[in-house]
Amino acid sequence: MTQANTLYFGDNLDIMRQYIKDETVDLVYLDPPFKSDQDYNVLFANKDGTKAGAQIKAFEDTWSWDQEAAAEYQRTVEAGGRVSQVMQAFRLFLGENDMLAYLTMMAPRLVELRRVLKPTGSIYLHCDPTASHYIKLLMDAVFGPEQFQNEIVWKRTSARSDSHRYNHIHDVILFYSIGRGFTWNVQYMPYDDAYINKFYRHIEKDTGRRYTLSDLMAPGTRKGESGKPWRGIDPNARGNHWKYTVSTLDELDSIGRIYWPPKGRVPRFKRYLDEMDGLPLQSIWVDIPPVSAHAAERLGYPTQKPEALLERIIQASSNPGDVVLDPFCGCGTAIAVAQRLGRRWIGIDITHLAISLMKHRLHSAFGEKVAYEVIGEPITVEGAGVLAKEDPYQFQWWVLGLVGARSVEKKKGADRGIDGRLYFHDEGVKGKTKQIIISVKSGHTTVSHIRDLRGVIEREKAEIGVLITLQEPTQPMRTESASAGFYDSQWGRHPRIQILTVADLLNGKGIDYPPASLVNVTFKKAPKAKTKTNESQEKLF
Repeated sequence: MTQANTLYFGDNLDIMRQYIKDETVDLVYLDPPFKSDQDYNVLFANKDGTKAGAQIKAFEDTWSWDQEAAAEYQRTVEAGGRVSQVMQAFRLFLGENDMLAYLTMMAPRLVELRRVLKPTGSIYLHCDPTASHYIKLLMDAVFGPEQFQNEIVWKRTSARSDSHRYNHIHDVILFYSIGRGFTWNVQYMPYDDAYINKFYRHIEKDTGRRYTLSDLMAPGTRKGESGKPWRGIDPNARGNHWKYTVSTLDELDSIGRIYWPPKGRVPRFKRYLDEMDGLPLQSIWVDIPPVSAHAAERLGYPTQKPEALLERIIQASSNPGDVVLDPFCGCGTAIAVAQRLGRRWIGIDITHLAISLMKHRLHSAFGEKVAYEVIGEPITVEGAGVLAKEDPYQFQWWVLGLVGARSVEKKKGADRGIDGRLYFHDEGVKGKTKQIIISVKSGHTTVSHIRDLRGVIEREKAEIGVLITLQEPTQPMRTESASAGFYDSQWGRHPRIQILTVADLLNGKGIDYPPASLVNVTFKKAPKAKTKTNESQEKLF
């Protein structure tokens, strides 16, 4: 059964096959990990060359041509059909390299995305020009070339410095539908000054409103109401007919919407600028800037897309109440916008880092108003133990997410012994930023780990240190932590060294420090969401 308003942790291929039923999704937006700001040829590393190191760790192996990629390729080919044919063509043309691995990863996922889309559904795939031409061929095979609607060019930056070629400043968004009856809501661009001055050059003296003049007649004669003479003018004599009935023309004239030119020429209709929606949106988008370093919505995620971009896509190809799916949801821009616009949503990601960030974003933007389910995260100590054995990094990230901490990249030197950090202000916004050092352990722990943590917080000049362990701590560990004393704040005394078990976290216990809702500055908070009310402006014509 399809879950709406659900975050899934796991491989999106497995999640879709297991949880999402046929024809239950209205709109898919996907932005597969693809570091376009890195070496554009990175995916063409040969089988005996270096890996595609520009990708985040979670996808590094996925994009390397290895035994797993070869096995997935074989399964895709054996399935037959157009997808099989195009993948074999790719192999002949590209060879066994990382680009073929990337396409092999994408092929079965696109097949599943087509399966879950409704007959009225659409899909938008966000990529860069490095692979867009290959992805388009693959999407032609999956959806059919007749279902291709647009190649959207999004200007994602103003300028880049490259002395050896034309500067690359755009991304590509491929838009496909399932059938001809896909959901489509026309989006508009504001008129620019040049257009206004050219086409809306008339200004009404009494009101100052700009207007243009349009024909009241259309080609072809009519015998009905629209073919009758009006105010001495017979449209049929001119081989035309009125666009409106005679009674409507009288009404228009009475409210000043008819322009009567001098010398008896044919009257025309006054169309006011302030009544127009704007120009229908074209396939080149230059009006949405990327998320700048100082933007209010920026959360620090390297590939974060602007909300305005997703708002345009979601409004164009879905309606309130529809289901939006993002299978590579990263920091959750698509699901946050879907929530704000009154859509239901499904988000999938393969890292607990992303899941944690999305939960933080939803809470910051919508508070307790948003209801959703998280599937795939451990809910028991036993499940946590399984995750720790399968992937220690994912376990670590999951644990840090439970306490709202920021993960620390593994480096030599200063960050040794540190898995995560929390930052807070307890002396006002302009006060010194304080920090909590977090160490995560999934194996056997001893009192030496407490002593090591104590040394780390002294070295880092941190206020509090926390050891989070899968195993129950020993009594010597508790004794050693108690001897570290307390950190005092206006809210009371907080143990300087704290021990929390995974069981504690699953039971709702957290780190003892000043109230997080007041002082936590670990993550940049998403702005409070403002639900848009689309007030329909009634136009006369």
